[in-house]
Amino acid sequence: MGGAAGEEAAVIAACFEESAAVKRAFAVEALPRLVAAAEMTVETLRRGATLLFFGNGGSAADAQHLAAEFVNRFRLERAPLAALALTTDTSALTAIGNDRDFGEIFARQVEALGKPGDLVFALSTSGKSRNVLRGVEAARARGLKTVGLTGGDGGRLAALVDLALVVPSRSAARIQEVHITIGHALCEIVDRAFARPGTTSGATGRRP
Repeated sequence: MGGAAGEEAAVIAACFEESAAVKRAFAVEALPRLVAAAEMTVETLRRGATLLFFGNGGSAADAQHLAAEFVNRFRLERAPLAALALTTDTSALTAIGNDRDFGEIFARQVEALGKPGDLVFALSTSGKSRNVLRGVEAARARGLKTVGLTGGDGGRLAALVDLALVVPSRSAARIQEVHITIGHALCEIVDRAFARPGTTSGATGRRP
């Protein structure tokens, strides 16, 4: 393969290699914290409390993706579990942004919907998004536990949350790729904790 096609192949291969390297580095460095996050998640759901997810842009999409996995299922058949993405209600988001401030779009929803004992997952690749930080501050003020998914040096988010999962990369794309893998790992643990008797891994299919 030569010329432009060869250059494209090299760029694509480098993307995959870099993504895999960042995932391996995170797994080695942060596994105990990820296990702790999984335990927090299972405990929260066993108490009948709710998981709340929020972030901006691609992180908003990840928030919605992960909330849906808990409400529906991941790989194993189980009862639906309480999870909300605070990124989906366009009426609430635009009303808060217009009447108050865009920095309050998550905090206001946390104040309305969050209850003591719920668990917040705040996603920000930089750890510096003002509305994400305000959402975490509101959660802590109401007695919610908080987990931050971020990257680089963690930004303010890493110091603000109860448990920080910091991806060792400065690339937003690579950080988001690890974030969704973190989310799927949490889903895997939750599925195992709540699976119906007799259900085994891979026993249920997933439609695309």
